[in-house]
Amino acid sequence: MATTAVTDSSFQSDVLESDKPVLVDFWADWCGPCKMIGPALEEISDELSEKVTIAKMDIMENPDTPGKLGVQGIPYLALYKNGEIVADMRGAAPKSQLKGWLEQQL
Repeated sequence: MATTAVTDSSFQSDVLESDKPVLVDFWADWCGPCKMIGPALEEISDELSEKVTIAKMDIMENPDTPGKLGVQGIPYLALYKNGEIVADMRGAAPKSQLKGWLEQQL
């Protein structure tokens, strides 16, 4: 399962009301580190599709949600369970580190 795009208008239903944990990748097209972790997140999404949904939010196209959450730097990964952030990670990391961190949180 590929990553899912979320927007300010779909954030409530796609993330906060999800029955499954959701990892949100806050990113922007101009962000080099964001582009570096993008392919890894796609692969992790396929590998862990039964356990977690991986969503991507472009902060330039959707400024409201990141603004409310106080997102100040990207890439910023936030793991939601039952509508609450239970873990987060700032900055880029190799796929093995991203996947290991995520699996520990699930």
